[in-house]
Amino acid sequence: MTRRLAEVAKKVGVSEATVSRVLNGRPGVSEATRRSVLAALDILGYERPTQLRGDRARLVGLILPELQNPIFPAFAEVLAGGIVHRGLTPVLCTCSAGGMSEPAYVEMLLEKQVSGVVFFGGASSEADAAHDHFTQLENRGIPVVLMNAAVEGLDFATVSTDDAAAVELAFAHLRSLGHERIGLVLGPPDHVPSRRKNEAFGKLAAGAGLPGPELVEHTMFTVEGGQLATSLLIERQATAAIFASDVLALGGVKAVRRAGLSVPRDFSVVGFDDSFLMNCTDPPLSTVRQPIESMGRAALTLLLNQIDGGMTMDRELLFEPELVVRSSTGAVPRG
Repeated sequence: MTRRLAEVAKKVGVSEATVSRVLNGRPGVSEATRRSVLAALDILGYERPTQLRGDRARLVGLILPELQNPIFPAFAEVLAGGIVHRGLTPVLCTCSAGGMSEPAYVEMLLEKQVSGVVFFGGASSEADAAHDHFTQLENRGIPVVLMNAAVEGLDFATVSTDDAAAVELAFAHLRSLGHERIGLVLGPPDHVPSRRKNEAFGKLAAGAGLPGPELVEHTMFTVEGGQLATSLLIERQATAAIFASDVLALGGVKAVRRAGLSVPRDFSVVGFDDSFLMNCTDPPLSTVRQPIESMGRAALTLLLNQIDGGMTMDRELLFEPELVVRSSTGAVPRG
């Protein structure tokens, strides 16, 4: 949105603040200037706002890639509570195979004159996915916040867990237990958080003189995906693995048992998220916790600031994760 404001302001010869007032239907702008700004939008190929911001429906879209991973409903719950408290109505949009996609949900929300949209991962976090719907939101001046889904080239407010720090915590923990053949199980190669974890892991492995790329597996974010990836790592004599989600880690535990081995006696598992009930699994899962509450509050503040026409932040806010050690990690097996 910042880029659009700058281009229109330069075209008309006014300040970005004046352009923002026009797009948001605020007073203090002459009719001649208002017409010039709208004409500049047409000339530059940006879509005019269909209604002034104050006339938009009091709806906020919360677009989740799935509900099977408990981390997404947990984030959405934090946002939804704050949204309702401000007199807005959250609209939960869940993407699923055979159902509506992110672009389809965006189209629906735009038709309903949505006041803002929050994306939780999903296609928005895949670098090679089509991002035309984001450009559409930016051109219309719709407030947007991305959670763990940074998109290059767009000036959207973004809130993320520090993926490099997460891998560092898990790697250091496993190294302290004597593990040298440490695997890494990630989502698709173009998944931005997975890509960041992979980069951090490669540097750590190289710095320690340990195997790196040969013990990295990409898969889908499902229990089955984690199980398959872990079975391949076991064949390559890995003794531990770091997983990009708790769901993947549970698949890892399943693969270890299918191989006739035990967690953590023969193979250590570290998840990521600290999803609901991970302390109740068998064994309780060691994992890297995302700070759900603080990230959710930050995303809510960024969203409401935009809806109210205030300042926003077009840089990514990175939050520090926390290592939670439970019973799924142990000393490297001897002999």
